[in-house]
Amino acid sequence: MTAEAVSPAQPLSFGAFLSPLHPLGEDPTLTMWRDLDLITWLDQLGFEEFWVGEHHSAGWGVIPSPELFIAAAAERTRHIRLGTGVISLPYHHPYMVAARATQLDHQTRGRFILGVGAGSLPSDMHQLGIAPAETRQRTAEALETILHLLRSEEPLTVDRGWYRLQDARLQLRPWSRDGLQVALSSATSPFSMRLAGQHGIAPLSFGAPRPGSGPSDLKEQWAHLEASAAEHGRDADRSLWRITLPLHIAETREEAFAQVLDGWLRYRNEYWAETLGLPVALSRDEARKALESTVDNLGAVIGSVDEAITAIREIQEVTGGFGRFLVNVQDWASHEQTKRSFELLARYVAPRFTGALRGLEASQRWTAERSQEFLGAAFAAQQTAITQSTVAGG
Repeated sequence: MTAEAVSPAQPLSFGAFLSPLHPLGEDPTLTMWRDLDLITWLDQLGFEEFWVGEHHSAGWGVIPSPELFIAAAAERTRHIRLGTGVISLPYHHPYMVAARATQLDHQTRGRFILGVGAGSLPSDMHQLGIAPAETRQRTAEALETILHLLRSEEPLTVDRGWYRLQDARLQLRPWSRDGLQVALSSATSPFSMRLAGQHGIAPLSFGAPRPGSGPSDLKEQWAHLEASAAEHGRDADRSLWRITLPLHIAETREEAFAQVLDGWLRYRNEYWAETLGLPVALSRDEARKALESTVDNLGAVIGSVDEAITAIREIQEVTGGFGRFLVNVQDWASHEQTKRSFELLARYVAPRFTGALRGLEASQRWTAERSQEFLGAAFAAQQTAITQSTVAGG
């Protein structure tokens, strides 16, 4: 725990993003309770945000309503902010999304964040009768409607074909005085980043920090947001930018890799390859090398405390800076190992970026620079006291 202090250009906060995806074989009820336990732990550790996703098929994602899950989490926590990560807008009537978000804003007393996106699973879209080619247009249309409902009290009448509103407005206004925060997820397409820039909402990015990574290049993603914001007369605020990556910390790099390797291989082979049909299956002999390559290319942060600090600092540098690092929670390690990883992150990594150590480190340096002066004064005072005591006793 001896890494050199980091002085980023802007403070960085930390949270967690739970898809949630859990390997088949465990009771789904218990996975939900385990996830609630993790949220409670992160609240105690002082993490700022926890995001929960929406899934309807493929077996691994067992939460179809993140709003219901967040309502339960809000009763178990005190400080952590809770976001939908994310509500798939093409699947829902936008009025209901806005109304439920406003209710959660009240129930959590301002701790709720409405995270939205286009949806990611073709199997979800198929079951709902939605063509994948329609999802981006539906997302843009729904988002415009939701932002109007949240930001304005003017009645809205609109007919988009797949949803209609007539003289619609929310009777329950947002609890938060500054309005309810809205975030939009982005992975590879510039569509979401441009949409976030257009509307002045927070981007939530998945991708690769390394420049030249193609459409998932995070620096390139931010450039799309900046360009769109400028086109619409808005500022692009990096402090609102959230970047989501897997992270696991243990006492040593070898321990960290040993704890996640089997779970990572199962996730890759059973979910990506077997369930989703992606051509990424690996043998166990190939797994360690592939995972190390992912870490070396900043696609994940796995290792010791010092290595995590170095990696996050590098991610800051190659992206140009962002506001929040969200740990993409995976069932790669055991529940207890995952909780220990978050404890190490909270105790030894996060303070290097949040500014929590700045005053203490400055005080230590100030004292150390004057230590001989202070010791000399103390020694002189001690000698004076001894002399005076001797004279008085004589």
